[in-house]
Amino acid sequence: MIRRIDLRGVEADVDYRAAVPRADFDIEAAVPTVHAICEEVRTRGLDAIREYGERFDGVLVDDIRVAPEALRSALEQLDPDIRAGLEESIRRLRATCANELERDAVTDLGPGARVTHRKVPVGRVGLYVPGGLAPLVSSVLMNVVPAQTAGVESIALASPPQKDFDGSVHPTILAACALLGVDEVYAVGGAQAIAMFAYGVGPCRRVDLVTGPGNIFVVTAKRILKGQIGIDSEAGPTEIAILADDTADASYVAADLISQAEHDPLAAAVLVTDSERLAADVEDELEKQVAATKHVERITTSLSGQQSGIVLVRDLEQGLEVVNSYAAEHLEIHTEEAAAWAARVRNAGAVFVGPHAPVSLGDYCAGSNHVLPTAGCACHSSGLSVRAFTKSVHVVEYSREGLAEVADHVVRLAEAEDLPGHGAAITVRTAP
Repeated sequence: MIRRIDLRGVEADVDYRAAVPRADFDIEAAVPTVHAICEEVRTRGLDAIREYGERFDGVLVDDIRVAPEALRSALEQLDPDIRAGLEESIRRLRATCANELERDAVTDLGPGARVTHRKVPVGRVGLYVPGGLAPLVSSVLMNVVPAQTAGVESIALASPPQKDFDGSVHPTILAACALLGVDEVYAVGGAQAIAMFAYGVGPCRRVDLVTGPGNIFVVTAKRILKGQIGIDSEAGPTEIAILADDTADASYVAADLISQAEHDPLAAAVLVTDSERLAADVEDELEKQVAATKHVERITTSLSGQQSGIVLVRDLEQGLEVVNSYAAEHLEIHTEEAAAWAARVRNAGAVFVGPHAPVSLGDYCAGSNHVLPTAGCACHSSGLSVRAFTKSVHVVEYSREGLAEVADHVVRLAEAEDLPGHGAAITVRTAP
C-alpha cells in the first residue's frame, strides 16, 4: 500500500527534498482556466459567479449572500456536542492568539528623535472555507479567531454552495459563523470566490486580504490576484511527516498517517525512521486500519501515491536532516527525548511532540492554527496567525533639533546618490 524509500546508503550531500517527492500540483497548468474565470467575474459580475456555481457545484444560487436568519437557525439546530467542541476550540485558539498580539515599539534615537513601529489591523478580509470533500468547519475558526483578535473590523466569508442544502453553505459552517459573530457569508466557491473578494462583486465589497486553504483553482486564483489583494499563502495538498524511532507505537503512527491521507487523494503521508521493525509494523497497521476506515478509496490513493512513503534512514541525525529538508506542513516526533529532537527542527509548519500530540489535535483543539505552509514552503513561511492580519507602519517624529543632529549625514548620502533635491529638503529646514 505504501512504498519504501531507502536513504541509508546515500551520500551526505544528497538533496533530501528531491529524494522525498510530493504530489503533482501544477498551478501553472491551471493558470489559463483560472485567469478566464477571474476575468469573467471581473467583467460580468454576479452572472458569472452564478454560472460557475451551477457548473462546478451543481446548483444555481439566486442570492449568493446567506440570510442572517439562516445563520441563526443553523446555530440553533447545531448538535450540542458539536457546539461544545467548537466553543472549546475557540476558547483555546483565542488564548494563544491573544499572546501573539504585538505591541507598538517606540525607539528614542536622541533628543527630539523618535520612531514608533505601530501595528495596524487590516481593514477588511475575505476568508475562504473549503466545502468539497469535507465541510471544514474548523477552518472557520482558524481564520476568524486570529482576524478578530488582530482587530479586523470587517470580515466576509465564502464557502461553496451545497446542492444538498438548497444552494446554501453547509449548515455546520453557518453555525460556526454565527457562533463567532460573522454575519457576512457568501455561498460562492472556487476561483470565483477569490475573484469576488478581489474585485468586489454584487453585495460583497472588495477586501484587502484573502486567507484560507482551497483546491488548485482557489490557490491559482490567489496567485493571479496577488497584488490586487494580499494573500496568506498558496497552500497545496495537506501533508504529514513523522520522525520516529524504535520506541514509537506503530498503531499511533499508522493512525496519524491515515488521518492526513483522509483529507485528499493528493495528501502526503511520510514516515521517516531508523527502525526496520517499526517500518514493518506500520505497514501491517496500515493494512488493518485502512480497511476499517470510512474513506478507504481516498486514503488508499493517498498512501499509495508518489507523495507518500516510509523513508528508512541510518539514524535519527540523518532523519532530522530529511525532515528539515522536506519542511512538512505537519511534523510529528515519536522518539525518545522527543522534545529535544523537536527543538532542533528548523522547517515545519507545526511540530507535534510525543505520542499524545497527534496532528488531529492541532486540526481542532490544540490552540494552534491549522492553516499552515505546504509544499516545502515551511522553510521560509509561517502558518496563519494574528500577524497575518496586521501590518506595520513606521511613525517618524523629529523636532528641529533632532533633525539638525543628523542633517549633515542625510545631505551627504543624498549627494552620494546624486539626489540633491533630497538634501535640499533637509537644508531648507536646518540652514541658519
